[in-house]
Amino acid sequence: MLIRGRLCYVILNLYPYNNGHLMVVPNRHVATLQATTVGEREELIRLTRHAEMALTEAYAPQGINVGMNLGRPAGAGVVDHLHIHLVPRWSGDTNFMSVIGETRVLPESLGETRMHLRPIFERLWSEQA
Repeated sequence: MLIRGRLCYVILNLYPYNNGHLMVVPNRHVATLQATTVGEREELIRLTRHAEMALTEAYAPQGINVGMNLGRPAGAGVVDHLHIHLVPRWSGDTNFMSVIGETRVLPESLGETRMHLRPIFERLWSEQA
């Protein structure tokens, strides 16, 4: 875990598409945005913003994919637990390997990614009003 808020938390994706692939997740098991509370939605967005800031500071990506898969046909791995993915992207990155070669190429371990990102999340969380 990178950071835990009151209602949500941020974790690394166990099977990342790129270094720094994060997920922002509510503590409560909910399947849709419609099922979230106002507080959960506010913290989901706050932590998604922090994730964008942390990824930008740590990895300087040229872009970031941000998205949710709602329901199994949409690609949700855990159908009843909404989460927001953030995937850092660079021009010419190897993300195509997952689609074409069914292979993922990651030059850094999840432990290294955690070491880069956790201090940034802790700082951002402590700085919020």
